[in-house]
Amino acid sequence: MPHPRDILRLARPGDWTKNSFVLLAFVFWAANAVRTQTAEEVWAKGGAVVLAFVAFCLVASGFYAINDAIDAAKDRGHPVKARRPVASGAVTVAQAVGLGCTLIAGALAVGFTTDEGLGWAVALYGFLQVLYNLGLKRIAFVDVTTIAAGFALRAAAGALAIDVQISVWLVLCVFFLCLYLGFIKRMCDLVAAERAGSRWSSSAGYRGREELQWLLGVSAVMTTLMYLFYALSEHAQSIFGSRATGLALLTPLVLVAIHRFWRRANEGSSDSPLDALRSDRVVLGSIVLFFGLLGVVLFAPQAAAVLDAVFLTHEAALRQVGS
Repeated sequence: MPHPRDILRLARPGDWTKNSFVLLAFVFWAANAVRTQTAEEVWAKGGAVVLAFVAFCLVASGFYAINDAIDAAKDRGHPVKARRPVASGAVTVAQAVGLGCTLIAGALAVGFTTDEGLGWAVALYGFLQVLYNLGLKRIAFVDVTTIAAGFALRAAAGALAIDVQISVWLVLCVFFLCLYLGFIKRMCDLVAAERAGSRWSSSAGYRGREELQWLLGVSAVMTTLMYLFYALSEHAQSIFGSRATGLALLTPLVLVAIHRFWRRANEGSSDSPLDALRSDRVVLGSIVLFFGLLGVVLFAPQAAAVLDAVFLTHEAALRQVGS
């Protein structure tokens, strides 16, 4: 039997932070709901979104285990991936597949028990992962697009779990952000292999740093634009009013984090968000400051008053045009 520590490593709990996209719809809904809804309603939807988070942690870990089993032979040629439980021999291929299937079944059970729409979202995510492992991961760009679509699905699933609508701009922002982080991972893998003198190459066949740099640039620009489009959209204005302007003003912090991940990738550092938070003070500072100010903008009543006093709101602009 494998050591419990190796089983836990196979599940990659450090990557569960990626499932926080499931919480987006609840956070933005709660910004108004804490003042307009009963405590029971807020707690009920909070419980549902936590279960959605658990479901996606389980299904993601299940496919991590299966993917590691499939890629074990190739991973042994990579200086970092060779330390993974299956590639190193700490967990057998059969054990990894068995654990993966068990976790996926558990995720579906949690999803359908919580909400039928959430259950189908988890099932669709699983279907995407099956296609990914059957061959999409070997096609450049398509591999990362599939992964990013899975993260966008997480954001939509969080909305399904609490029965609210979600902005298409927010879903697209999540998609392009995860597209960017997917290319960051490809760059980290490539640079780490180059520095170790390994002959490892991406199974998707990316043609070196130049191609990845271009893909990183495009996805970084699109991420920033989608975030701005969401913050300045009529959807955000209708929900948050002048506070939507506060969301747009947080864009510089988004750019700081994007740049820092690009630099880490070109240094061959770990692509794990958790590792970045632990080892890079700039990443930690920008993300903590972003979410801290996001909380102020969304939940502090004084924030709306300040923004109304300083900036021309959408409603005020319409009144000026009308007059």
